[in-house]
Amino acid sequence: MKNDGVDGWCENVIVADADHIDKVAFNLTVNFERMLGRRIKAADTALWLDCVVLDGGLRPGNNTVQVVLIHNKKSRGLEYFIPGAYDDLNGKAFKDNLGEFVITVLSVEDIVGREEFFTDIVLTAANHADVQRVMVVPDDDTYDRVRTALRCIDDDKRITLFAMQPMTGGNCRHEILGYSLMQALGIKAEEMDFA
Repeated sequence: MKNDGVDGWCENVIVADADHIDKVAFNLTVNFERMLGRRIKAADTALWLDCVVLDGGLRPGNNTVQVVLIHNKKSRGLEYFIPGAYDDLNGKAFKDNLGEFVITVLSVEDIVGREEFFTDIVLTAANHADVQRVMVVPDDDTYDRVRTALRCIDDDKRITLFAMQPMTGGNCRHEILGYSLMQALGIKAEEMDFA
């Protein structure tokens, strides 16, 4: 299925660096398999998206969420998520108690740099009149650029940036990416009581 980009914007938008979330899921899997002494299953893509929007302030209801996954053009999918193949995700949607999630997959082409492309998509979404809530999952190299660019966004927009460590600054809220990924990987808090 061919997709030339994002045709319209919903009130709620997730923009995620797919290569980054896959790398973080891999690292969590390797580390927790060793610590917990059990196999960690692939992350549930829908559950992860649910956790991200909950961390971004969305509550159950008749919501629509536009999900934009940005990846390296050589990548064919998320290896540590089910479903993970970009052909299976692009142009698809699912619905649950939080609303309907519509997924668009975009690859970074050679004509533009990765950080610039990602930041432009985030700013386009955040500046759109219909968009009220944006949840952004950049890679470590793009984080500061995105945070700085978001300073120009109106205060009435709810912007949440996700990273693996506590961050501050910018015109946005900050959440820990690892929590949503651990939930999607099936890692329970009670398993981490090593005392």
